[in-house]
Amino acid sequence: MPGSAPLTTKDGRFGYEAAGDPASQPLLFLHGIGGAARAWRGQLDFFRDRYRTIAWDMPGYGGSAPLPDVSIAALAGALQDFLQAVGATNPVIVGHSIGGMIVQQWLAKNPRTAGAVVLAQTSPAFGKPDGDWQKSFIDARLGPLDRGETLVTLAPSLVNELVGDDPDASGMDLARDCMAAVPGATYRATMLALMGFDLRSALKAIAVPTLVLSGSKDNNAPAPMMAKMASYIPSATYVELEGVGHLANLERPLAFNAALDQFLKANVTATQVTA
Repeated sequence: MPGSAPLTTKDGRFGYEAAGDPASQPLLFLHGIGGAARAWRGQLDFFRDRYRTIAWDMPGYGGSAPLPDVSIAALAGALQDFLQAVGATNPVIVGHSIGGMIVQQWLAKNPRTAGAVVLAQTSPAFGKPDGDWQKSFIDARLGPLDRGETLVTLAPSLVNELVGDDPDASGMDLARDCMAAVPGATYRATMLALMGFDLRSALKAIAVPTLVLSGSKDNNAPAPMMAKMASYIPSATYVELEGVGHLANLERPLAFNAALDQFLKANVTATQVTA
């Protein structure tokens, strides 16, 4: 199977992986807080026959430079810069977890630029910055770092807490490897960027075909919440993967790819584009 290629934008700002014909429509994948571009290699290869498949390292991850101040709005601005840097015209954008929040923020300023979007295991809001649940969520994830642990030691337990039933073994190896490689400062800053995020009022304005994808065993982005989210998006298709936790593309790559493939075939006509 052909592999994806680790690349860097000409300005050196972003690291990413890509596969497929550069003249094909871009299909871009955005990872979550514990991820990396390489977490999407199974999707880059699966869809490379019809699309120019691309996965970025979010700023501060892998080969991408960190942002001076991390927020969802700043990350959405970085996404726009990345799209321009790689010449991605009329992209289909798949955002997982915080990646899906970035997509929503980007859509608010670029409502008709994408060919379609996928909001995978994400949320339209994190809630009040001073809310008890929000504080508890952040404390549970940053507390071990405050006590001197590292993501290298925490990765196995963090990944185990995220997944559902019978996850793919190789996918779990990759998930742990990605989590362990996240710099502690990046993990902390990106986690804190969740605080105050709320685009629930913008869901009704999403004007492109949208797949809202959940896992029935996902405790971070629960399926009932995601089903409700989909009900507010005029063009949404909702899919729930049974037995899947928060890392669908790594836990059940065949099911994830099939759901995405079905959505793309029904809603996107892959085209040759000129960067």
